[in-house]
Amino acid sequence: MWLKIKKEIVGLVRKYFPSLEISEDDFVFPPNSEFGDLSLPCFSFVKILQNSPPEIAKELGEKILPAGIVGKIVAAGPYLNFFLDKREMASLVLNQILKEKEKFGDSKIFKKEKIMIEYVSPNANKPLHLGHLRNALLGEAMANLLSAVGAKVIRTSLVNDRGAHICKSMVAYNHWGNEKTPVSEKIKGDHFVGKFYVMYAAKVEEDKKLEDETRAMLEKWEAGDKKVVALWKKMTKWALDGFAETYKKLGVKFDKIYFESKIYKEGKKMITDGLAAGKFLKDESGAVITRLGNKLPDKVLLRADGTALYVTQDLYLAKLKFDEYKLTKSIYCVGSEQDLYLKQLFKILEILGYEWAKNLYHLSHGMIYLPEGKMKSRSGTVVDADELMDKLENYAAEEIKSRHADLSDKEKQHRALEIALAALKYFILQVDPETDMHFDPKKSLSFSGRTGPYLEYSHARICSIIRKAGIKISGKVDFDKLREKWEYNLVVELAKFPEILEKAARAYNPAVLADYLYDLAKIFSDFYRDVKVIGADPEAEKARIALIGAVRIVLSKGLAILGMAAPEEM
Repeated sequence: MWLKIKKEIVGLVRKYFPSLEISEDDFVFPPNSEFGDLSLPCFSFVKILQNSPPEIAKELGEKILPAGIVGKIVAAGPYLNFFLDKREMASLVLNQILKEKEKFGDSKIFKKEKIMIEYVSPNANKPLHLGHLRNALLGEAMANLLSAVGAKVIRTSLVNDRGAHICKSMVAYNHWGNEKTPVSEKIKGDHFVGKFYVMYAAKVEEDKKLEDETRAMLEKWEAGDKKVVALWKKMTKWALDGFAETYKKLGVKFDKIYFESKIYKEGKKMITDGLAAGKFLKDESGAVITRLGNKLPDKVLLRADGTALYVTQDLYLAKLKFDEYKLTKSIYCVGSEQDLYLKQLFKILEILGYEWAKNLYHLSHGMIYLPEGKMKSRSGTVVDADELMDKLENYAAEEIKSRHADLSDKEKQHRALEIALAALKYFILQVDPETDMHFDPKKSLSFSGRTGPYLEYSHARICSIIRKAGIKISGKVDFDKLREKWEYNLVVELAKFPEILEKAARAYNPAVLADYLYDLAKIFSDFYRDVKVIGADPEAEKARIALIGAVRIVLSKGLAILGMAAPEEM
């Protein structure tokens, strides 16, 4: 939208000054709307026009005549400020939004990209925790953003379903499971399996022989022992079924799920082949290692006894992704504690000679915490994802009950879940990914301020106004009626949406979109406070309904990209 406007202004400037090298990228948004809608810094024109930037701006302002969407041109110091014609601007922006509806903001700038995003990637021996939630929401929002700008996106997760940590739950179940199941205990499968993992941690302090049992079980698993493999399959399925419930509630979907158990052997082969080719070497203990130069420490690829590490299967998985999907980019959405590890992984793939290694990207994110002492998980060490979502839903239900006691229990539950998820998602996604953060459950649920429920409430309020007006939304209105300050501010803000999506996608940062949606909702609130809609002059009412109808479309689209509902009532 703004690109189209900038192109028109570029043409206008070149009409009068054809020698100037000017492009759409040269324009900036003024810090205050009083200075105009767009500004053109004149510093780069000094050599061509042989004058100071303020004098150049003055000359341009005097010679360029407003036309088309440009209503006024004013020089201010070294900047040439363009004030757009309010009627033309409103007509251009609102008609495009009302015509394109949910497709407004979509683009094809990434149309040549085929991108895989890997996120969540849990261990199949315990439930998801708060860190997984941040990871899942960031990965899902980025997948939505990249899709909106034209990329073909494949959402994927790697399940760590083999190794000693998995066997610990199995050993504990053999001792104390007594043939119980998630169904018999009326507990989610991942929580059921996780209970035995926690039990193992407590019991092994009393009986160190459990460690020997764990090693023996791992050996039997790798040897294909039928009894051990049967137990592993049963407990892994319980865990995966539990994850599926959480993902469904959270609104997270994967196109492909990889399993460590199915790829680690191929990873071993890659390493032994690399060793034979002289790309790796063995240290004095017999472990296979790689030298990564001065900037990165050496990395062990296979233990001396030949057993695999995480990097073993990650090497093969990286190759498998590109082989299966012919990707242009592979994004790893992983916490910042793995920054070094992923640098090492990418470097090793370069050493192995894979050209696509340069197209690997680590979308790193910081840690997330709860306020001290709140909602600890059953183990007492991490915050359980399901427990947190249940708490948020209960908080939201209390708020709904106080506001709408007459609603059915089913509708209360539906609204409570929508509000709880909006609270969770917006609170997390509004923070730049690399930043550590504290999640405050009660604060996130506020219906005012920078929160998900506030955005949902803004959308619902617009829907209510449109219903009460009973006017069909149309772009065939008198745009001259939109002359109030907040009306024009809304138009200008709406015009930014396509560029906001592009900026957020290029920066791999949903917070850019989250901030924009809050700003849009806040401007709407100011508009609604100061400008009469229902009961205004009939032509003004039609124009204002068209305006807030466009706001509703953009809010709904933005909320959907962040994974949030856009309720029509709250």
